[in-house]
Amino acid sequence: MARATRLPASDVEEIFRRFQAADPAPRGELKSVNAFTFLVAVVLPAQATDEGVNRATGPLFAVADTPAKMAALGEEKLRDYIKTIGLYRNKAKNVIALSQALIDRHGGQVPEDRAALEALPGVGRKTANVVLNAIFGHPTIAVDTHLFRLGNRIGLAPGKTPAEVEAKLLKAVPAHYMMQAHHWLILHGRYLCKARKPECWRCPIADLCRFRPKTPAPA
Repeated sequence: MARATRLPASDVEEIFRRFQAADPAPRGELKSVNAFTFLVAVVLPAQATDEGVNRATGPLFAVADTPAKMAALGEEKLRDYIKTIGLYRNKAKNVIALSQALIDRHGGQVPEDRAALEALPGVGRKTANVVLNAIFGHPTIAVDTHLFRLGNRIGLAPGKTPAEVEAKLLKAVPAHYMMQAHHWLILHGRYLCKARKPECWRCPIADLCRFRPKTPAPA
């Protein structure tokens, strides 16, 4: 991936001002009913869409919305609920294991602690950041494929690794936009700044973005 030069702070400020003006209260698209089901939902999307995950977790969360209920459901029955999701066998194993870990280590509660979250089966830094931000209100940024692409393509935070992009975003994003930055960037990458063909002709920050050449409007 070609990396753009880094944008000046004034341009970064303007980018997020426009994001906020267009969508003052951005929200993630994964559905959940509590902190535990949100954690499970965030663990599931690898090689699956949020829409596909939501179709599977609606019926699942109706019967298993706590770690105890999920653990009691068992791995085999859980697989039946999520078998439409990619890598469902391994994900079922992780969800049952993290449910039991929450019971054994945290009294059945989702911990508000990065190290404790990352110690759970199937939970990495990205998942922990999403949970800390969305559930506990921490100013974190989870670098998924969308944010990694945008950090480099736009010039917000050019970096060779997700960790490098995350560190640069945490420095670049103005503090007053930090709580929503993760959601704005994911939605921008999902619906406008797409991997194969960014829709530059309708992008609200095209004049600030360092990506070249811009994708022309379809004829």
